[in-house]
Amino acid sequence: MREGMETRNDEVFSKAIRAGKRTYFFDIKSTRGNDLYLTITESKRKTPEGNQYEKHKIFLYKEDFDKFSEGLKEVLEKITELRESQEYALETSDDLADINFEDL
Repeated sequence: MREGMETRNDEVFSKAIRAGKRTYFFDIKSTRGNDLYLTITESKRKTPEGNQYEKHKIFLYKEDFDKFSEGLKEVLEKITELRESQEYALETSDDLADINFEDL
Protein backbone atom coordinates (compact mmCIF):
# COMPACT_ATOMS: atom_id res chain seq x y z
CA MET A 1 0.00 0.00 0.00
CA ARG A 2 1.29 3.45 -0.81
CA GLU A 3 2.06 5.75 2.06
CA GLY A 4 -0.82 8.03 3.00
CA MET A 5 -3.40 5.70 1.40
CA GLU A 6 -6.08 4.37 3.69
CA THR A 7 -7.84 1.08 3.15
CA ARG A 8 -11.57 1.54 2.86
CA ASN A 9 -14.34 -0.98 3.18
CA ASP A 10 -17.41 0.58 1.60
CA GLU A 11 -19.66 -2.45 2.23
CA VAL A 12 -22.01 -1.83 5.15
CA PHE A 13 -24.37 -4.83 4.94
CA SER A 14 -24.92 -7.75 2.60
CA LYS A 15 -27.74 -10.27 2.19
CA ALA A 16 -27.58 -13.23 -0.22
CA ILE A 17 -30.70 -15.08 -1.33
CA ARG A 18 -30.19 -18.40 -3.10
CA ALA A 19 -32.92 -19.40 -5.54
CA GLY A 20 -32.16 -22.42 -7.73
CA LYS A 21 -29.52 -21.54 -10.31
CA ARG A 22 -29.62 -17.89 -9.26
CA THR A 23 -28.32 -16.02 -6.26
CA TYR A 24 -29.46 -12.49 -5.49
CA PHE A 25 -27.20 -10.19 -3.51
CA PHE A 26 -28.47 -7.06 -1.77
CA ASP A 27 -25.46 -4.98 -0.74
CA ILE A 28 -25.62 -1.70 1.15
CA LYS A 29 -22.51 0.34 0.49
CA SER A 30 -21.28 3.80 1.39
CA THR A 31 -19.63 6.45 -0.73
CA ARG A 32 -16.59 8.46 0.31
CA GLY A 33 -19.04 11.10 1.53
CA ASN A 34 -20.78 8.46 3.69
CA ASP A 35 -23.95 8.40 1.58
CA LEU A 36 -25.55 4.97 1.40
CA TYR A 37 -26.55 3.21 -1.80
CA LEU A 38 -27.82 -0.26 -2.69
CA THR A 39 -26.51 -2.68 -5.27
CA ILE A 40 -28.72 -5.56 -6.35
CA THR A 41 -26.85 -8.33 -8.15
CA GLU A 42 -28.27 -11.37 -9.88
CA SER A 43 -25.69 -14.11 -10.28
CA LYS A 44 -26.68 -17.06 -12.47
CA ARG A 45 -24.69 -20.23 -13.12
CA LYS A 46 -23.79 -20.54 -16.79
CA THR A 47 -22.43 -24.08 -16.57
CA PRO A 48 -23.73 -27.18 -14.79
CA GLU A 49 -20.42 -27.41 -12.92
CA GLY A 50 -21.10 -23.98 -11.45
CA ASN A 51 -17.68 -22.58 -12.28
CA GLN A 52 -18.89 -19.78 -14.58
CA TYR A 53 -21.43 -17.14 -13.68
CA GLU A 54 -23.34 -14.43 -15.47
CA LYS A 55 -23.89 -11.32 -13.35
CA HIS A 56 -26.25 -8.38 -13.68
CA LYS A 57 -26.07 -5.45 -11.31
CA ILE A 58 -28.37 -2.52 -10.47
CA PHE A 59 -27.17 0.49 -8.51
CA LEU A 60 -29.86 2.25 -6.51
CA TYR A 61 -28.98 5.65 -5.06
CA LYS A 62 -30.50 7.39 -2.03
CA GLU A 63 -32.56 9.85 -4.07
CA ASP A 64 -34.38 6.90 -5.67
CA PHE A 65 -34.97 4.71 -2.58
CA ASP A 66 -38.55 5.89 -1.94
CA LYS A 67 -39.70 5.69 -5.56
CA PHE A 68 -38.08 2.28 -6.04
CA SER A 69 -39.61 0.98 -2.81
CA GLU A 70 -43.08 2.25 -3.71
CA GLY A 71 -42.86 0.77 -7.21
CA LEU A 72 -41.61 -2.59 -5.95
CA LYS A 73 -44.34 -2.72 -3.29
CA GLU A 74 -47.02 -1.93 -5.90
CA VAL A 75 -45.72 -4.61 -8.28
CA LEU A 76 -45.50 -7.27 -5.54
CA GLU A 77 -49.06 -6.46 -4.41
CA LYS A 78 -50.24 -6.81 -8.02
CA ILE A 79 -48.49 -10.18 -8.32
CA THR A 80 -50.28 -11.35 -5.17
CA GLU A 81 -53.60 -10.09 -6.56
CA LEU A 82 -53.05 -11.83 -9.90
CA ARG A 83 -52.00 -15.08 -8.24
CA GLU A 84 -55.13 -15.06 -6.09
CA SER A 85 -57.36 -14.44 -9.11
CA GLN A 86 -55.50 -17.17 -11.06
CA GLU A 87 -55.95 -19.62 -8.20
CA TYR A 88 -59.64 -18.80 -8.12
CA ALA A 89 -59.85 -19.28 -11.89
CA LEU A 90 -57.98 -22.60 -11.64
CA GLU A 91 -60.21 -23.80 -8.80
CA THR A 92 -63.30 -22.86 -10.79
CA SER A 93 -62.09 -24.61 -13.93
CA ASP A 94 -61.14 -27.70 -11.90
CA ASP A 95 -64.63 -27.77 -10.43
CA LEU A 96 -66.13 -27.62 -13.91
CA ALA A 97 -63.86 -30.40 -15.14
CA ASP A 98 -65.50 -32.77 -12.62
CA ILE A 99 -68.96 -32.19 -14.07
CA ASN A 100 -70.30 -34.80 -16.47
CA PHE A 101 -72.64 -32.86 -18.71
CA GLU A 102 -74.38 -36.06 -19.87
CA ASP A 103 -75.66 -36.51 -16.30
CA LEU A 104 -77.40 -33.11 -16.37
